[in-house]
Amino acid sequence: MLRSRWTPIVAYSLVGAATQLVWLNFAGVTTVAADRYDVSENAIGWLAQVFPLLYVVLAIPAGLLLDRWFRASLLVGALLTAVGALIRLGDTYTWLLAGQIVASVAQPLVLNAVTGITGRYLRVRDRPTGIAVGTASIFAGMVIAFVLSAIFASGNQLPVVLVVSAVFSVVAAVALLLALRLPADHKPATTRPDRNALRTAWSDPLIRRLCVLAMFPFGVFVAMTTFAQPLLEPAGVSASTASTILLVNVVAGVLGSATIPIWVSRHNAASAQLALSLTATAVACVLLAVAPSTLVAYLAITTIGLLLLPALPVVLEVVERRTGEAEGTGAGLIWMSGNLGGLLVATAVGLLVNHPTPAFFVLAAIALIAVPGARALRHTL
Repeated sequence: MLRSRWTPIVAYSLVGAATQLVWLNFAGVTTVAADRYDVSENAIGWLAQVFPLLYVVLAIPAGLLLDRWFRASLLVGALLTAVGALIRLGDTYTWLLAGQIVASVAQPLVLNAVTGITGRYLRVRDRPTGIAVGTASIFAGMVIAFVLSAIFASGNQLPVVLVVSAVFSVVAAVALLLALRLPADHKPATTRPDRNALRTAWSDPLIRRLCVLAMFPFGVFVAMTTFAQPLLEPAGVSASTASTILLVNVVAGVLGSATIPIWVSRHNAASAQLALSLTATAVACVLLAVAPSTLVAYLAITTIGLLLLPALPVVLEVVERRTGEAEGTGAGLIWMSGNLGGLLVATAVGLLVNHPTPAFFVLAAIALIAVPGARALRHTL
């Protein structure tokens, strides 16, 4: 029996982390960055929101490319991430936006590949663990972003963040190039699904339901990471503290994503996990609306990270099992729907950025609406 090869998974994990690092460099220092580059907080928010916007457009084409030319497409994604990070070293808002756009084009090619790379390099029994590790590393990139924001929280130090992100992205791209030199062991590299890959994935009623459901937790998380800092500022939470809160949130998410999905897969408990995470998120957002403070923010947002972020690898593991050779397209459908939810919810919360209480109530309502759909999945999983 062929053995699992973990080196490509580790290298992929570095690139996945790089995409999130570039995406969220300014999420924890929105106000500081707005002052440095002489733009509005909403403009800084768009440095992050351009990622879900382009993901919605590019998710399906990226999935189809990965299903036909997996290695080449993934390497292009790694290269574009590094190029986007380098472009941002121009250190003006125009250069930042240009770099974000380039890196956001790369993100679907990288993130859609999490199920494909585990299927190609790991044995079947190791694939849930591989998906959990790959997804946890994506969240680890968020951790790095928030660590940098917490350490280099002043406007004059933001160029250091750009340099560190660029170096990390380049190193990750080189590591992946080296790791993928040998052909895949478990799925032939020449396997090329036909043009019916999208139809195959979309024809599954469960995949369609998961696509709808993914919009809600994605939306809440993207909006929270994008606007948590300005929403918490009126409650006396400083930019550096907000960055630390977001850091703790994602660290909890990394730990949860590396452990909870494995347990869920073994016990066929995906429906229960999704319903629990959405309910807890709604309660946490209500607490932030009615009693905002540093302590409540730590407790509520950490809870969201611990329970909500593992929902992603749980869903992706189901997709990998259900879609077979069209796993890249199936994953693309989930990521597309999730990022559409992220774009819509973040835009709505952005309009309420100066009104924290209504904004947090909106996030609570969005999470709560999805609970019945999550519970209904138990009949089809």
